[in-house]
Order: sequence, then structure tokens, then C-alpha cells
Amino acid sequence: MSESKPKRGRPRSIESHQAILEATLSLLAEVGYEAMSIEAIASQAGVGKTTIYRRYAGKEEVVAAAIESIREEVAIADTGSLWGDLDAIIENAAQTTLSPLGRQAVAMIISSASTNPQFAQLYWKNYLQPRRQAFTVVIERAKARNEVKPDLDPGLVFDTMSGIMLYSRIFQPTSEPWKAYILRALRLLLEES
Repeated sequence: MSESKPKRGRPRSIESHQAILEATLSLLAEVGYEAMSIEAIASQAGVGKTTIYRRYAGKEEVVAAAIESIREEVAIADTGSLWGDLDAIIENAAQTTLSPLGRQAVAMIISSASTNPQFAQLYWKNYLQPRRQAFTVVIERAKARNEVKPDLDPGLVFDTMSGIMLYSRIFQPTSEPWKAYILRALRLLLEES
């Protein structure tokens, strides 16, 4: 029978950890991935650099954890129809991306991902890929209900929807509401499939 060894050192502070994640998100929005540093995160969080390095190997891991901390559980509604499911997904996205913080986060993500492949990969792995995989369920249900062609590529639909969302968020190409524009664009794609 083995005895468990007592843990050494102080327990990690939940408050410090939350402060690190919040400081990381704030700095990402303010200065972007390239310009932020562990020193800046520590200073803004009110902790020492060693507190951060006890938890994370470097900036990439801190950023990945910060992104993960704001990632809500990927829940895909089952309304019984493709358009009902898409409406729910777009409504959820609108609540996130149309807020002032959401707009700032989208701008930071685009800027950081376009200039830093490491950040782009982190964001893809920790945020986009789980959503893309969950979205497959929507298209598979639509296939089972014969609402779309059986060979429709769920990943391509997700990528197209994401592109439309970002484009219309940045450029606001029409005066119609954001959600209506996205649904209209998706109808062009999906009703042809």
C-alpha cells in the first residue's frame, strides 16, 4: 500500500490564476499577441513572473489557456430543422461578437492570427476546431432529414459561415441586420446544395 506524498509549496491561488488569464485577454485586445510579454501579463495581473512560469511554459501556453477560459461549452441546439439550428448558432455568435468586447476580440484575433502563425494555430486548435467539429452535427442531422445533399461538406459550410460573419462584422455590406444578412448568404449556399 503506497502512501501519498504531501504536496510541497503553497497551493496555487485561484485569484492569481484568474488575474493572469484576464490580464492576458486584456493585453491581447490592447496590444496583440506579438507585442505582449510575460512581464506585461505579470505586471497587469499583479503577480510575479515566476507565478506565471509555475503554471505555463511560455506566452503561447498562457494565451491558449486564456482563450480556453472564454470558450463557452460548444452546445449545438437541435430545433428539428437546419434553419432553426443555424438561427440559434448565429444568435449565439451575435451575442458574443456584437458586444464591444466581442468586437475588440475579433479585431485582435484577426490581427494577431494574420501576423503570427503560432497564435493562429493556438486559436484554431483551442477555439475554432471544437466549434467546427460540433457544427458537423448540424449538417449530419440536416442530411438525415434530407434538407441538404448527402455529400455536403460540413467543414466547408462552417468555414463559409465564419467567413461571412467576419466579413459582415468588419465591413457591414448592407443596411439589413447582421443575422439576416448571414442567413440570406447561407441560403444561397445551402439551397443550391
